[in-house]
Amino acid sequence: MFSRISARAVARAVPSQSIKAIPALATSAKSFSTSALAKDSSKKKERVKVHFPGALDSHFSQVLEIREKMEPIDTFRIMDTDGKVLDPSLEPQVTEEFATKIYKDMLTLNVMDLILYEAQRQGRISFYMTNAGEEAYIGSAAALELEDEIFGQYREAGTLLYRGFTLDQFMNQCYSNDMDLGKGRQMPVHYGSKAHHFQTISSPLATQLPQAAGAAYAIKRSGRKNCVMCYFGEGAASEGDFHAALNIAATTSCPVIYFCRNNGFAISTPANEQYKGDGIASRGVGYGMHTIRVDGNDVWAVYKATQEARKIAVEQHKPVLIEAMTYRVGHHSTSDDSSAYRSKKEVEDWKRYDNPMVRMRKWLESKGWWDEAKENAHKSTQRTAVLKSFAAAEKRKKPAVSEMFNDVYDKLTPNLLEQKKELEEMIRKYPEHYDTSNYIKEK
Repeated sequence: MFSRISARAVARAVPSQSIKAIPALATSAKSFSTSALAKDSSKKKERVKVHFPGALDSHFSQVLEIREKMEPIDTFRIMDTDGKVLDPSLEPQVTEEFATKIYKDMLTLNVMDLILYEAQRQGRISFYMTNAGEEAYIGSAAALELEDEIFGQYREAGTLLYRGFTLDQFMNQCYSNDMDLGKGRQMPVHYGSKAHHFQTISSPLATQLPQAAGAAYAIKRSGRKNCVMCYFGEGAASEGDFHAALNIAATTSCPVIYFCRNNGFAISTPANEQYKGDGIASRGVGYGMHTIRVDGNDVWAVYKATQEARKIAVEQHKPVLIEAMTYRVGHHSTSDDSSAYRSKKEVEDWKRYDNPMVRMRKWLESKGWWDEAKENAHKSTQRTAVLKSFAAAEKRKKPAVSEMFNDVYDKLTPNLLEQKKELEEMIRKYPEHYDTSNYIKEK
């Protein structure tokens, strides 16, 4: 049957070096292999690498290639939307305690989000951002060591929760009271904790990305067996800091993981209007970085991807970009109304058909580690705990007014001392306009 195959078909289907290994094919393709195939082979041998320092892996060619697209990067997943593991070899080898802690933190985060979102609507705090639809990123926190440094954006409260940041600490920060670790200087949800290796969140978009590269370089020089995890959204990838950060990290071989939560919207701008090309992951490849795209609604896929990324970062001192594909169910923040740019049906469909909470719960139930009674008990317990911390934080006074001058320099400079004195005089002179009764007195 092989004798009826044309020489031209053989040339297309079988590499020239393979023809000799198949006698039946070798006979019928003899004339062609000594002409076109030989010529083709000689061309390959003649390929010469370029000597220009800007692209040393390229070869010279006489074919003008104009490329618009590369092969799309696949999205790694372990569970389907019903929490079923698709490949038995990828079944998570974890303990009941470990798995249930992740899910409990996801539930607690939901409870806290609901209460604080409503508190902002009542005017009790000034601002808030929820994590609804993106809770699976807690799987990335579970894959890190507690001494790994974290640079967050806005939706990483779950990472802090996993590391042991208490409900009292969350509430104190959102109320900017005297127990707030940031001393009342930040907007709500702009958390920070030295004890938890979590750098304070900054409002300006993408500033944490180049900072993370610098911190990772410092870790590399110190010899510590740790890495930096830097979270950001796909909207931040449109900032110049994103490109500077990836280039710095790649060229200096920094042990940093850049974790992009691609939730489909940069506030109100949908992804298809914000960028072209194959998402954010393709940019990592462009900068010569190890790159992973993962189902961001799959806790175990996120966990596995982060595990592997951390190995590369720590053991090889190389940066990794992870793009976690997800969907923001909530509004961008309390300053946003997403119904203005997407339908409520679209949101409800995502909540119903691809919910990271449902996936994880079904997986736990399949293991016999979770049930309805445990679900209700945990939600009730955490709601009580959140409300207790909420009420306590609301009653506390604000930090001393003088704190606005501290922690900029080791010692107050002459101009800061002058400004502080001027403010004190204004408060004494116009007490009816500068009511400080709700602020603690300077120690």
